[in-house]
Amino acid sequence: MIIVKIVKDNKTIKSVTTSGHAGYAKSGKDIVCAAVSAVVVGSVNAVIKLTNKEPKTVVDDGYLHIEFASDANTQQIAEVMIAQLETIERDYQKFIRIEN
Repeated sequence: MIIVKIVKDNKTIKSVTTSGHAGYAKSGKDIVCAAVSAVVVGSVNAVIKLTNKEPKTVVDDGYLHIEFASDANTQQIAEVMIAQLETIERDYQKFIRIEN
């Protein structure tokens, strides 16, 4: 199961950490892992493109930690990322869980 941990300070998203593997299908065919990876990596790339600043990240096998700046553009991207992850969680509850 993929666990997504969201850390907020009031309404400001401070960090998002994803860890684990969905286990929906074999490696290379797991659409849940692929969806989560696409959403999270795409969000990091969007922050870089819009702000010209790379968020602090830690990446390892089955693990990604992102620290978000508090500027409006970065926070909007983080909110959209969370909404997308919530949609995946709604449809694949056995394979992803979001913790606040």
